[in-house]
Amino acid sequence: MSAKIITIIVTKGSLDWAYPPLILASTATALGYECRMFFTFYGLQLLKRNLRLQASPLGNPALGSRVPVLIQTLPGMQAIFTRKMREKLHAKGVADIEELRQLCLDADVKMYACQMTAELHSFSKKDFIPGVEYAGAATFFQSAGESDICLFT
Repeated sequence: MSAKIITIIVTKGSLDWAYPPLILASTATALGYECRMFFTFYGLQLLKRNLRLQASPLGNPALGSRVPVLIQTLPGMQAIFTRKMREKLHAKGVADIEELRQLCLDADVKMYACQMTAELHSFSKKDFIPGVEYAGAATFFQSAGESDICLFT
């Protein structure tokens, strides 16, 4: 019996949005799934060799009334929010993005960079970590069609 296949399309490239697809991919491979990830638009940031991911409090409804929107717009708030988030992740023992990404690669997760988006943003293969392949939307649809599970993050 062949392994079940999961395809994850990754569209976001901020620190807080980097965790869900990488955690899902590493968990899927641990459960025996063949996992494929298709990174497009801002998701391409997660494939870069030099990560400089940030998290923004703006537009984050999970913060609720804890931080008023006016304060979130002040200069430096994104840097503060990012630092606090990194500190919290570290304190809770959560792996950083580089570790999760490498865990996925070591588990043979296939990582595809959207060729059109890479060209749009003037990225070249040398901008990305080793092991990333270029693919277009047709490749994503082929993978999605073969998949038992398809996720959008």
